[in-house]
This record gives sequence, C-alpha cells and structure tokens, in this order.
Amino acid sequence: MSDLPQLIRTERLALIEFLDTLGPAEWATPSLCGEWTVQEVAAHIAWAPVMGPAAMMVPLAKSGFRINKASADIAKQYARRGPAEILSQLRANADSGAKPAGVPLIAGLVDAVIHAIDMRRPLNSSREVPPAAFEPVATFGVQAKWPMTISVGGSARKRLTGVRLIADGYNWSYGQGPEVHAEGEAVLRILNGRKTSRDELTGEGADQLAARLNPG
Repeated sequence: MSDLPQLIRTERLALIEFLDTLGPAEWATPSLCGEWTVQEVAAHIAWAPVMGPAAMMVPLAKSGFRINKASADIAKQYARRGPAEILSQLRANADSGAKPAGVPLIAGLVDAVIHAIDMRRPLNSSREVPPAAFEPVATFGVQAKWPMTISVGGSARKRLTGVRLIADGYNWSYGQGPEVHAEGEAVLRILNGRKTSRDELTGEGADQLAARLNPG
C-alpha cells in the first residue's frame, strides 16, 4: 500500500488529538488492553517504535521470555514519565514514521487503530475507523501468524472457524458459514482478542461466535 505511511500518520495524529484532551482521572482509567491503564497503553505505543532489540532483551529475560509480561513491564515503566512526555514521543513518532523493529509496516497502523479503541471505548469516546484504515487492519488481523498473534490471545482465524464475520458499513468480511454481523469497532475487537458482548452481534451465527468469545 503506497499510502500506508500517510494512513499511519493520520491515525496517530487523531489519537494524539484525543489524548491531549484527557485529564488525570481519564489517563488512569483501565483500558481494554489487559490490566493496563490508558496511560500505560499510550506509553507502550509511544516507546515501542523507538526501542531497539537490545533494550527489549533485559525485560524479556526478566519476564522469563514471556512477551506479554515484558511488554506490560516496559509500558508501566515508561508510563511513569507522565502524559506530557508520552504525548511528545507520540508526536515524534507521527513525524518520523517510526515503527517497532522486526515487524511489518502495517503493524504501525494496527497499533494506532487497535490501541485507540483500547483507550477510547472505556472513556465512552469511540471514533469510527475510516474505511481506508479499517480494511487493512482487519485483514491483517485474520492473516497474522505466530508470534504476532501472542498479544491478541491467539489466531483470529481459529476464532472465526465455521462462521462468516461481516463488518457492517464496510466492504469487509471473512470466513465461511452462518453470518455474524457487527459494527466495525466490534469486528476489530473480535479479531484482536478484546471483549465483545453478545448484544453486539447479529445473524444466524451470532450465538455460535459469542459462545466461543465468552466461554462459560
């Protein structure tokens, strides 16, 4: 995608504009991303693109080489720098186009879009993802392979086995079987291992998928 760098910049700037409006209580709000606060998620996407592999090795070793644990520890560490430094680094990333080492460029767009949802939704400030950004992010979600799937609870393809997931309002669908319809944001949450409630799904396959997403 020749316009991918511009898409990444646009989504990063939209997120910065949102974060710039937050007060202390909002920065401290739990996000959709595990046990991370909004501030910790923001710190993660601020410094992950500029951390070299060597800087990652120490926390990775301390975590017993558990990627998710190491990422959480790093996010908490950098979050202590505070919102002003986080925003400054996010602006620098938007200007430079920085991305984490060892991942494809599309990962920069995925991080900007998915982590924006992680932060916006608990604050009741959802934003419709533009189609130009939604479609590559959703497609990446179903095409991602290990180890890229570690942070999202496993393979989205397995999650969607036996159903066809359709994003209402977008020209995007995936899978074979009874149809499940959902709004774009809910589709992205499904693909990335975030909580999705049964009432966000419609169609013949809704019960089947909901049971798989929310076992027990």
